[in-house]
Formats: sequence, structure tokens, C-alpha cells
Amino acid sequence: FAAKPCHGAASAREPGVRYRPEIDGLRAVAVAAVVAYHAGAPVPGGFAGVDVFFVLSGYLIGGLLFAELAATGRIDLSAFWLRRLRRLAPAFLLMALVTLGAGFLVLLPFELREMGKQAVAAALWASNLLFWRQAGYFDTGAREKPFLHTWSLAVEEQFYVVLPLLLFLLLLLARRRMVPVLAVLWAASLAATVALTAGQPDATFFLLPFRGWELLSGVLLAAWTPRVGAAASRGLGWGGLAVIVASLFLVRPEGFPGWQALLPVAGTAMAIAALGGPTPGAGAWLSHPAPVFLGRISYALYLWHWPVLVIAGLARGEMGAAERLLWVAVAVALSVVSWRLVETPLRRAPEAGGVRTPVFLAGTGLAAAVVLGVGGLAFLRDGFPGRFPPEVRAHIDASQGFLQDWSRCGVQAGGPFAGLDACLVGPEGPPEVLLWGDSHLRALMDGAAAAADDAGVPGVLVWRAGCAPAFGVTKAESAATPAEDALCPATSEAIRAAVERAPSLRAVLLVGRWAYYAEGRGVGLDAANRIEVRLGDLRGEAALAYGLRETVAWLEGRGLRVAILRQVPEMPLYDSREVARGLAHGWITQAEALARAGVPAADLAARTAASEAAIAGAGAELLDPLPLFCDAERCDAMRDGRALWFDTNHLTNEGAAVVAPLLRGWMEGALGR
Repeated sequence: FAAKPCHGAASAREPGVRYRPEIDGLRAVAVAAVVAYHAGAPVPGGFAGVDVFFVLSGYLIGGLLFAELAATGRIDLSAFWLRRLRRLAPAFLLMALVTLGAGFLVLLPFELREMGKQAVAAALWASNLLFWRQAGYFDTGAREKPFLHTWSLAVEEQFYVVLPLLLFLLLLLARRRMVPVLAVLWAASLAATVALTAGQPDATFFLLPFRGWELLSGVLLAAWTPRVGAAASRGLGWGGLAVIVASLFLVRPEGFPGWQALLPVAGTAMAIAALGGPTPGAGAWLSHPAPVFLGRISYALYLWHWPVLVIAGLARGEMGAAERLLWVAVAVALSVVSWRLVETPLRRAPEAGGVRTPVFLAGTGLAAAVVLGVGGLAFLRDGFPGRFPPEVRAHIDASQGFLQDWSRCGVQAGGPFAGLDACLVGPEGPPEVLLWGDSHLRALMDGAAAAADDAGVPGVLVWRAGCAPAFGVTKAESAATPAEDALCPATSEAIRAAVERAPSLRAVLLVGRWAYYAEGRGVGLDAANRIEVRLGDLRGEAALAYGLRETVAWLEGRGLRVAILRQVPEMPLYDSREVARGLAHGWITQAEALARAGVPAADLAARTAASEAAIAGAGAELLDPLPLFCDAERCDAMRDGRALWFDTNHLTNEGAAVVAPLLRGWMEGALGR
């Protein structure tokens, strides 16, 4: 989503850099696009404002460093980094402290815990690395991350460390080859981004090596600003601005950055090459006082708008357009105050009337220590759950009950399952049972591990989210990328090969969200999710039924005892996070929360009719967890005041513990223990 405005780059008012108001105008275009995108305006590619900012940042930083080289023949690294610190740190630290304070008042424990971790990473210029290791930038969880926007700030700050050091080395080793070396790095970064975006979308989105070409586009433009005539300048200016605006409506999250990032980058480069030329062109419009002012507060606006929208959304729930616009206005007001009272005075050098360097460094260090300390405590103390009453804590605990012990999980280095991402359970030794499934198996992992330990049975779990455990079945899912879809058949074939290499294996349990595959859609809160399972010409229920029947037959043909776990009940209206948040903020009553935490038996029967037929046709032993949670009238997600479901269809670890005896009985029976 978010882009860090290039105000973090060299200011046009810094020594050696001529102030150009039209650059502030370009900043205004970019930050307006980003804020509009986050506020829900119909600007589908507004997130591409980040690319505009990156090019501008590279151009201004490059111009500053090249100007210093031309004037002195050297680069003063300490002075450069001090200017960057003065420019970036005060406003960021103020935003971080206020956001942490607001989070303590509003966020649920799991949200505050994660925000604390994000704040620590952001203060260490490493939040892009954190978010790279988490879910993708465009997923729904992004709306629960108040510091997500700092990823691009981290990218630029890493660039501010790398570029001056690189230029310093080139001065010593290859001064005359400085620009060619930068051009080679630019080409390598661009090629890697285009080649790897499809397979590694998170890495190419968040990491400097894949974003470096955008920043280097600006640096190279600063090293070689083309001389253009009046007509060409006017055409480049308006053309560049048009390409930027078009990119905000044409690019899409799918496959971004990849080649799509070329649009905003090229448009920005065209506009920069034209601005300040012999004719005003687009520069006259961009130099108007309104866009110039918006550009001057763009760094502050970027810093404030995202946490304001995120925390307001978590506190208020679904908001209409008018309320979102109101919160944007709040962010603008905070930005103006922050820019005028913090950012502007503290960026001045001592000789210009600013705070003396030792005082500035001491104050910055203290504020950074507070951010690190508060963020660290929020993480270590699990988000201070004692802030909420017991009736809310039941659902809060469920919202955190999907975190499991992964100490025995990972890509297996040896044995029959070598190369597969799997979890080992039970005592050490060659695996005797295989549990194969989707995210429902992941939810059962700790329960399965307890069952295997109690039964004394070595086992292995292999799960892949959204993938039906059946040979030959493929899928296309709205909540997955094509690369993730492709992992389903690849995993199943790897399991087939592993089974043939595992003479110790004696039994297999298949675990899945069977109704999802048979019906082709989610239910209740996740009804918008769509999936189509396929096997040859078969689709949906028919593909699932055939795939299960053939899979069971193949496994039994190798002497294995095969069972299928009946799907745990779906709770269409229950999500522990949303119920906890609703109770905490007064959106729903306790009675409404309890009503959501269940499903009528008749509704469940209608939902699972097709999948039950597919399972029955497979001819395998059936393990039935429904009696553990259901009576004749209703299946309940609550037991003794505790919530056993994480969301509409996944158990918590506590729910998995309820199923563990059933799994233990199957393991012991399958192995004759």
C-alpha cells in the first residue's frame, strides 16, 4: 500500500541543492494518490505513489551527493547521515510514540503485541524485513498493522546507507566508472524484479535489492540530466505527469511491482527531466502554492495518515466514506502541526538557528529508546491482556490461540520426506503415520502432536493451505496467487513419492475443509472466498469425490490404513478477533457474541451434504469430531466460557486439544496398539 514520501530524501533547501517548487508539486501528486488509495477512494493503483517517491528520493539524494562531489571532491558521510537523521527522525519518533499510546487504548492484545514488534522493527530501519517475512502487503491483515507504512521508509533509509558507501568506494577504486557501475546495478535490479515478482511477490515488493532500480533511476537522472528544448520540455512534462496519473489507475496489486512499476517510474523520470526546463509546461501547474504546500507536508502526512486510518478502523469497525474522509482530515491536521512544530525546526542545522547537534542526538536517542522500550514491552507482555474484562478475554484468548509450537517443523533434510515442508510429531523414529491436509490440519497440529506423544507413535504432518489432500486435484482460489495454487499438485506428488520411499509408514489420515472444496465458496464471514477444485474435466464436488476415491485406493494399494477426518463444524458468523473487538468497543452485546459462536445443526447439514457424499464415496474409515462439539440442535464454539474456534472454520489450540483423544484412538487402532 503505502509509500514514504521523498521528503526523507534531500531537501531542496539543503546546501548545494537549488529549491524547485515543482518537485514539491510532484510529491503532492504522489502523496494524494497514496492517501486516497488507503482511504478507499476509487484509485486502484494509488499505491504506485511509492514508485514516484522512490524516483524523487533517488534524484534528490543523488543530486546532493553529486553536488558535494563536484564542489569538494569528496563525500562527508557523517554530515550526510546527520542531515538524514535530522530530516527523518523527529517526525517519525513523534508519530511512533503517539501511535503506541493510541494503540494501548484501542487495540486488542494480539494487535498491540504485533504493533510493538512493528514499532521496534521500524525504529531499527528494518520493518520492510519484518513485513517481508509476514503476509503480503495487499492482504486483509494489512488493515491491522499501524506501522505497515514504514516499510518504504526502511527501504529508503537502507538506501541512504548503501549509496553513499558505494560512491565512497567508487571514488577510491573506479571514479571514472561511477555512472556505468550504477547503470549496471540499475539494470540488474530491474531484471531481478521483473523475473522474480511472480514467484517471490513479497520479496520483490519489500526488499531494497528489488526496489533499488527505482531509486537508482533518480540517481542516474541526477548524474545525467538531459538538455531539452522548449517543445520537448513541455511534451515531457505533461507526458510524464499523464503517465504517472494513468499508472495510478492501470497498475494492479497482482504482479506488482514487476514490469508494472515501469509506468510510474518512467512517468516520474520524464517529468523530472522536463521540470525546470526553458518552458514552464506542467511545472507551472505543479508550482502552484496548493500542491507545493501539500508536497511540503507530504512526509508528515504520509507518517500520520496510515496509523490514523488503521487505529480508527479497529476502534470504529466498518466506516462509511464520510467518516473515512473525516479521519483523513484529522491526519492532515496532525501533519500540519507535526511539520510546523517538530519537523521544520528540528531539521535546521545549528548554524541556521537549529538545535545543537549533541542536544539533538541526545533527544533523538532518548525518544528512540522509549519507542524501542514500549514496543518491546508490548510484545513481551503479550499486549497487556489484563486491560480487558473476562467476557472479552475469552475471545481474546481464542484470537491468540492459533500460535503453535513449530520447533519440529521445517523442510526435511533427510528421510523419505526430504525436501517437503513438514512437522514431526510423537517420539523420534521413522514415521508410522502420515497426517496430510490443508490449514485445518495446521489448526490441529498441537492436538495431533499431543495425540502422537500419548500414543507413542512417530508421525509426520504435511499441510498446505487451501489444498485438498488428494492426488491429481488442482485448484484456483480467489484468496491465493497462481504460484500458491500451483503448490497444491506439486505437494501432492511429492507426498506420493515420499509414501513410496517410506516402508515404516502404516496409516494415513486425510484432513480438509471438505465443504469449501465441494461447494466452491466460503460461508458467512468468508462467503466472498471462491475456490474451484479440478481433476481433468471434473470440477467441484465431482473432482473432490473422484480425487478422494482414487487417493484412498492408491494408498490402500500400498498396504496403508486410510482414514478421513470429518470436517469440524464451520461457524459462519464467528471470528474471535471481530467478536473480541466488538465486545471491547461496545459494537455487540455478550448475548450477540454467544449467538455468533455457534451454528444450527440443520444449517450445518445443508452446508456439508455434498462433501459428505464425496467422503462417503471414498470408502475410507471416517473419524467424526462432531459429537465433541454438537448436540442434536446446535454446534457450539464455546465450552465452559472458553472459545474453541479461531475464525469461521479453524479450531484454536484449545479446540485441537478436544480432538486429540479422537486422533490418539485412531493412531492406536491403526497400529494395533
